[in-house]
Amino acid sequence: MFNPYGPSLKQPSEVTTVDGGEEKDWAAAKAFFDNLKTNKPRPPKPRFAVTIAVSSRTLFNMVAERKIYEEEGVEKYVAHQVEHESEPLKPGAAFPFVQALMNVNSRLRELYPDSEELFDIVLMTNNHAQVGVRLINSINHYDLTIERFCMTGGKSPIGYLKAYMTNLYLSKDSEKVTEAIEEGIAAATMFMPETENELSDTQLRVAFDGDAVLFSDESEIIVKQHGLDTFFEHEKEFENKPLAQGPLKCFLEALGKLQRKFYAKNERLNCPIRTFLVTARSAASSGARVLKTLRSWGLEIDEALFLAGAPKGPLLQKIKPHIFFDDQMFHIEGAQELGTISAHVPYGIGQKYHRGKLIEQPAKKE
Repeated sequence: MFNPYGPSLKQPSEVTTVDGGEEKDWAAAKAFFDNLKTNKPRPPKPRFAVTIAVSSRTLFNMVAERKIYEEEGVEKYVAHQVEHESEPLKPGAAFPFVQALMNVNSRLRELYPDSEELFDIVLMTNNHAQVGVRLINSINHYDLTIERFCMTGGKSPIGYLKAYMTNLYLSKDSEKVTEAIEEGIAAATMFMPETENELSDTQLRVAFDGDAVLFSDESEIIVKQHGLDTFFEHEKEFENKPLAQGPLKCFLEALGKLQRKFYAKNERLNCPIRTFLVTARSAASSGARVLKTLRSWGLEIDEALFLAGAPKGPLLQKIKPHIFFDDQMFHIEGAQELGTISAHVPYGIGQKYHRGKLIEQPAKKE
């Protein structure tokens, strides 16, 4: 199950616990890279970075290739990829998000030239190594800064996420995403929007649902099992008791860490990261506990939008986030219809319901 404490954020002080040999290796690698004549930035040390692991099918649109794999098998799939390896793949759901991360890195390097506290994007895929050439060619075609690959040749890559010190894992495979969340890693299943919104090319915009995403599903359970009136009473009674953290809290924490680096340089009003809480909660009846919970965590959210049950899609259409996280598929579907890149977090009691109705669970085999 989801680890309620989550993977700890990587702090600079942790470096003192690292074996001296590892530090020497990194120093040697840095010196070697710095001596090379290249305009490409050096990847940050994983211990300090905010590591985003993306699958190849989220970074690129591989629907046609996936169809070959499912209908004709792995050998035909690999042969097709090799045959077309000089043709760049089309952008996928995570592509604008990755580009926005790179923009933040550029701004951070301007302010902190020697800092290792940057986004580090890892291509985490169960593709075979033979497919790697097409992926590399596609990444170079779009001038993406992705230097770390993990290609597992048909095996699940989930076991490598902790080794890569992953802060967020994005995939098209909901089973792998569920497995990652159960390992205590922030993760979500990505979906392409049905239409396209024009997104900011100067500011990374990330929108989160609250319950069962940033927070635990404690309050969501009460809504589902006892109704809204009991939920309102419960939230009022426990207004000063912080909610337990949910699977995406650590990612918000990582974003906040990088935001503060801009604030320290008097760049708050020009910060290239902006976060949004977009929740179905009502502000007057149940909003105080949410805001007090964030305060107790020492975290800020730039904009908090309480919709009191209204659809999220139209509001998200105005926000235009590079990614929107929600635990309930009907919110994801509504956002998709209006052009929002959405990511489903398969966590909590909400997975047993659709539009408020209990989904019939398949009978367990004896």
